[in-house]
Amino acid sequence: MAEPTPRRSEPRLRPAPLLFEPAQVAADPEHFFDLESIDDPRALLARATELTQAFRAATDRAVEFQAIAAAQLADPRRFDRLTPADIAAQAEWTEDYAKKMVEFGRDLMRGVEGPGHVDPV
Repeated sequence: MAEPTPRRSEPRLRPAPLLFEPAQVAADPEHFFDLESIDDPRALLARATELTQAFRAATDRAVEFQAIAAAQLADPRRFDRLTPADIAAQAEWTEDYAKKMVEFGRDLMRGVEGPGHVDPV
């Protein structure tokens, strides 16, 4: 299970860099961030752990940006605002999840993240 999203008052951990792989290497299904070339199990565990943490951190940040975008799209002050159903269809979510993401995004934009705050993910 993914760790909770770090709150604004907590410093963000700097995950291992995710380096983009060259297209011809990425096309090889056996290749994954050069992990298959690491022979030492300790080094393999360390690098795989770094990548896992980096992907988790990237996922958490992406979810926050999704929530902010959903809240902005649902803003009643926008003449072109979207309904939760519209947002759900665009993001391939359920309508209930879209509603939670809109609220989460509003909380993020207000800077509200207290002990009672629930991450929708």
